[in-house]
Formats: sequence, C-alpha cells, structure tokens
Amino acid sequence: EGLIEFYDSFKDMFEFFCKNTTIHGTIRLVCSDSNKMKTAFWTLLLLASFGMLYWQFALMFSQYWAYPVVLTMSMHSEPKMFPAITICNLDPYRFELVSEHLVQLDRMAEESVAFLYGINISASLFHMNEKNIYMRDLSNTGNLSRPSFKLSQNFSLLRTSELYNRTGKRQSHVGFRLCNATGGNCFYKTYSSGMDAILEWYRFHYMNIMSQLPVIINISDHEEQIEDMVYSCQYDGEPCRPGDYVHFHHPVFGSCYTFNSKGIDSFWTATKPGIPYGLSLILRAEQKDHIPLLSTVAGVKVMIHNHNQTPFLEHEGFDIRPGIATTIGIQQDEVNRLDGNYGKCTTDGSDVNVKLLYNNSYTLQACLHSCFQHIMVRKCGCGYYYYPLPPGAEYCNYNKQPAWGHCFYQLYSRLRNHHLNCFDQCPKPCRESLYKVSAGTAKWPSTKSQDWIRQALRHQNGYNSTSNRKDIAKVTIFYKQLNYQSVNESPLLSDNLLLSSMGSQWSLWFGSSVLSVVEMLELLIDTLVLSLLFCYQRFRSK
Repeated sequence: EGLIEFYDSFKDMFEFFCKNTTIHGTIRLVCSDSNKMKTAFWTLLLLASFGMLYWQFALMFSQYWAYPVVLTMSMHSEPKMFPAITICNLDPYRFELVSEHLVQLDRMAEESVAFLYGINISASLFHMNEKNIYMRDLSNTGNLSRPSFKLSQNFSLLRTSELYNRTGKRQSHVGFRLCNATGGNCFYKTYSSGMDAILEWYRFHYMNIMSQLPVIINISDHEEQIEDMVYSCQYDGEPCRPGDYVHFHHPVFGSCYTFNSKGIDSFWTATKPGIPYGLSLILRAEQKDHIPLLSTVAGVKVMIHNHNQTPFLEHEGFDIRPGIATTIGIQQDEVNRLDGNYGKCTTDGSDVNVKLLYNNSYTLQACLHSCFQHIMVRKCGCGYYYYPLPPGAEYCNYNKQPAWGHCFYQLYSRLRNHHLNCFDQCPKPCRESLYKVSAGTAKWPSTKSQDWIRQALRHQNGYNSTSNRKDIAKVTIFYKQLNYQSVNESPLLSDNLLLSSMGSQWSLWFGSSVLSVVEMLELLIDTLVLSLLFCYQRFRSK
C-alpha cells in the first residue's frame, strides 16, 4: 500500500482523476454532480470531443499509410561536368561477309517497289558498282566460313484489300504476312503508308542477314577513324584530345562516337555558360547511300545524355542537317525520387529482377530492352538483333527459326501496350539528370565563305568534296546557364509531422499534452489493479 495508492471504490478513483488531471473539462463532471443536466451535458461534450479526436487520428493515419509525396523545387549554381555527347553519321555500312545477301535484298526491294507502284528505282536508289558500295572485309578475323544463308521469299510485300476509314475515303494497306511454326496462326504486318511498309520489310530482312555476322567480331575495329567524320573538334576553345571519345557501331545509325563518356576528366568541367565555352564540331555529313532503304536520312545524329549511359539513338536524339550550322543550348534538371513505401525506383539497378545486358549504368530503357530480350529468347528461341544477347543465345534467323518474326511482332505489340510485365519489373532511377535543349540553325558555310572553308578543310583533313555545302555540318553544344533546377520528392506526412499533428489535435480538443496521455494510462492501470483486488477480496470471502 505504500507503493500503490488504493481507493475505496471506483467512484473515489474517478473523482480523484477528474479533480487532479490536466485534461480540460473533466472537473466539470464532479463539481456539478448536484446538477444532473450539467453533468450529462459535459459527459456528452467530452465523449463527442473524444470521438472527434480519434476521427481526426484515423484520417491522419490513413493519409500517413498512403505514403503521399510532395515535390520541392530548388535552384543550384555551381561548376559542373559537361554531359556526354554521342554523334553518328547515319550511314551504316555493308560488310563483306554479308554483302552478297544485301545486294540480293536490294534486288528484292526493287522488284517489290516495281510490283506495288510500277516504278523502276534501280538507277536512282541502288548503286551497284564497287565505287559506291563500301564493303568491309572481315575475313581476317579468324577461321570464318561463309554461312549458307538464303533470303526467304515467304515474306513478300503485298497490298491488302481496300478498307474504308471513318471519313469514307478508300484506303489501302501494304505489308507482309507472318505465320507461326505450324502455319495455323498468321497475321499481316500492315501499314497505311507504303513507305513505312517497305522500310519495315527491308529492316526485317536486314536483321536476318546481319545475324550472320559472328558476335565475337568487334565491328568497331573495322570502321573509319574519327578524322573521317569529325573535321574539327574544340571544347572551351581547346582542341579535343584522342582520349576524349569512344567509338562504337550502331546497326542502323552507322559509325558513332561518344565524347566525355565517363565524365571524370577535369578537362570537360563547365565553368562558364555560353557558345564560346561549349563543344564545337565540324562534321562530315556525306550520304554515300550504302544501305538506302535502312537509313533514309542524310546528316548526323546527335544525342545528349548522362555519363556511363548507353545512348538509345532510336528513342532519343535529333538529326543535324547538312549545310547548316546548328547551335544547341542545354539546361540541366535533376530529379530525386523516393523509394520504399513512397515509390518504386532503384538506386543502381542491383535490386531489379531483370539481368541487365548493358555494361553501363542503369537506365529505364536499358532495363526494358534487357527484359524484352530475355522474354524474346525464352518465347521465340532466339534474340532480337538490335539488343545485346544473354549468354548462350543466338540472334534470330528465319533459316533456323522460320516463325521468329511472328513471335517477335506479337511480343513487341504486347510490350508497347504494357501487356508484358517489363514495365512492372523496371523502375525508374531514384536519381536522374534530364537535359532540356533548344536549337537554332543558320546557313553554313555562306555563299561568300564556302570556297575558303572548303579549301582549308581540304588542306588540313583531305576534304575532297565538290558538292555545294551538302556534305558538311557544324554543331555547337553549350550550357545556357550553369544553374540547374533540382526537383526532389519528400514525404508529405513524415513521422515528426504526424506526431506534431496528433499533438495539435489533442490540444485542440482537450487542451492538454503528452503528460495528459500518461495520466489516462495511469487511470487505466489503476482501474485494472482495483478490479483485480475486488475480485480477489470476493474470492477470499467465498
């Protein structure tokens, strides 16, 4: 009894609590016990206050467990690293190993265009002499025998039956037929534009032909040197160095170079904004018509991206027109996302269930491509030519897998419609840098200056073109401002804010503090102890 204060009854305990607690309004329950109406009024008022309090608590906890986020924007200004710049000449090459098949494919394309439109394009489109077709010899890369590959005639271009669209006009479709392995399930890959149908048909055959190239061959070693594509390169007024770029080959966009790919060299630190302090390039934009139905654009492909990131030129980037000086101003934005309960993102891709097929840092596109390639190999038995291969797989070839086209186009349609689980398995990066670009163009070189510019290029770089400004281009990429905008996600209702809101509600309805909550807990414990004592006394009395 010296440790625990006992009461004679529950009424005495309740009166003591009401007279001494710091909760407002409870004393009115005992001080006006002679007035039953007031006692009932204050009892109802306190119960209503309790109800409103815990209703507000329920709303706060439901909002807290929904884990909402709020976006905060801030501006930063500091010297930073220049982004990675990838350029491609939009001029894919014919390789000696598959050159005969590409010539046959050109013949098939010529016949298909003549069948569909009744025109002969052999003289204007396909250049069949050795001077115009540049073929790379890969025979010295090892004991490599020519594969017994044959172009399939089962995918001819056809004009489907005429349909009527919503406007009532007659509309025809052009495409080619794809069937599964048994031939029982077929569909037409059709386009309303004959040009799109021809390009896709050519691209489909091209992938089958290029799958004959052994994967172990480093195609980049057989490409041209950078001097053949870049006539002049300067950054911040200083000439570029041989170690400032890396070279790779793209099956559609040809020979590509990435400047400042790693982003660790202090030479590429941007200390000032403006055109004089950016990257200035004079590029060869010559169109040699090596594979005219694969690359129909003349110029240079340019993409601005993060360091250690694989450039996906088919999804991003823009084209530089020949005979034009293009200035590109860039503005950097940084996005920081929350993971865990607040969102789905990954820091470095190590926690993603998809095994990446790219060696560079994690990006959403790299994950989607890797996911699709794994599904492609599992469902179709071979890999898509434009994506890297997983270990032990081979690229698709309709001589070995006649139905791979049927399988591929159906899978790709499901991917575009988000019916594959790749978008669920591939989260966005938690930290991402985005580049906003704005471009301006001008005629270059001008009529007055083109003669001496061409003479200077001919003297320094062996430039021997006689065309009228249509085979060179100038591009300058620079920071418009060094300050960048940071968009950060933060919890809308953090733990501290939740406790603060609960304290505010408690003070609003009862005008008390945390100590008042302890007093209520003490009342509950006293009630429990007194109940046990009364039960014990009754048991002893019996």
